[in-house]
Amino acid sequence: MNCAIQVSNLRKSYGSNTVLKGINLHIKEGEIFALLGVNGAGKTTALECIEGLKKYESGEISVNGEMGIQLQSSSLPAQIKSMEAVKLFSKWKKANIDHEMLTALGIEEIKKKKYIELSTGQKRRLHLALALIGNPDIIFLDEPTAGLDVEGRLSLHEQVRKLKSHGKTIVLASHDMAEVEALCDRIAILHNGNIVFCGTAAELTEKLGRKYLVHIKTQQGDQTFATDNIEDTLLSLLGELKQKGLYLSDIKVDRGTLEQHFIEMTRGEEE
Repeated sequence: MNCAIQVSNLRKSYGSNTVLKGINLHIKEGEIFALLGVNGAGKTTALECIEGLKKYESGEISVNGEMGIQLQSSSLPAQIKSMEAVKLFSKWKKANIDHEMLTALGIEEIKKKKYIELSTGQKRRLHLALALIGNPDIIFLDEPTAGLDVEGRLSLHEQVRKLKSHGKTIVLASHDMAEVEALCDRIAILHNGNIVFCGTAAELTEKLGRKYLVHIKTQQGDQTFATDNIEDTLLSLLGELKQKGLYLSDIKVDRGTLEQHFIEMTRGEEE
């Protein structure tokens, strides 16, 4: 698979604070790729360097294709109407207006509404529509569902999957681990200015162990056990309960989530 973005030894500092300490990344064409990190890890800085919005001290960035960017804090003049914004961006990009895309994102329904009148979800959809003007090859989404309700999140997820099905490369920064796990082909974890992991969620699970959580309920109350070996743990727990004469009223097994693995990875790097 061809490479859409190649980042080599990227370094960026703010005064004496080095935010990116020589990071390396490659993002494949047609994949949904997530850049993860705790607050202050440098996610937005890394994306803005790749997008050309920030200068950096050293390193190389290669982007193979046209970019469309949905910024985390993007805003428009309060009185501009949605369709006026679409026409303005289309003129800037010298692109035709894609009415099919606008309809799919629900922009046609709000085309006469002023920006100040839009809900958070409507603003997010408008920002995405503006990023898609000109049919870019690579779309950057920084916290795209922040502030959206469940229906708005599901709608945006559907649009992201459609973009992928059309061969687009999606680069996503998000704090929502369930969203990342549901959408992304690969993830990279940025911590203290370094990439500490890059691969699939399944590969991260294998790296850290499966980390099952076993929840049991007896007359003595509720208990939770973490384990990498679900079979041995269940047999041991059931044998112990029988030996003690305890009645098992409920049992539940949860697979370790991406969020749990992310926390463990970043915590391990701190230690």
